[in-house]
Amino acid sequence: MLRRFMQRFSDMRTIKAMCLGAERHANAEGQKEPGLEHFVLAALEMPDGTARKAFERIGADPDRFQQAIAQQYADALENIGVQSPSLDSMRLDAARIAPNDGPYKAKPAVQALMQQLASRHKAYPGEPLLGAHWLAVIATVRHGVAARAMKKLGVDLERLVTATRAEINAAPRG
Repeated sequence: MLRRFMQRFSDMRTIKAMCLGAERHANAEGQKEPGLEHFVLAALEMPDGTARKAFERIGADPDRFQQAIAQQYADALENIGVQSPSLDSMRLDAARIAPNDGPYKAKPAVQALMQQLASRHKAYPGEPLLGAHWLAVIATVRHGVAARAMKKLGVDLERLVTATRAEINAAPRG
């Protein structure tokens, strides 16, 4: 009973860290609300390392994901005939957009992410919430910035989901 309580407490800290990390990445890009792509960046920073290892397991460079986000925006602008800024100038100073005060706000796709993670917790109550869990859910979404950025990196989403499960299974338990 105590172990389950402690696991839930730990999961709540993970959720808070992920939300704050995603918000920080969104704010640095000049956005008030994080999207799934920002949660991927936050998952890649998690201390458990499982999201990074899942990327590496399929031969993708997790350090290039942020550039892939910027590149997919630049490509979209070029497709409609707009000269895009350089990729380096697309990233803003994080201080330019202040974090939200009050209730946490995110893009609509994030609500579905949270619901799927809650379902995972019910199915695997003793399993700690890891960065790979977040990445596994996001990799099932086939549209949006995160999916386009992964495509830019050449990531096969099915292989990524399989790699996340392998990393989750290999992670130490408590």
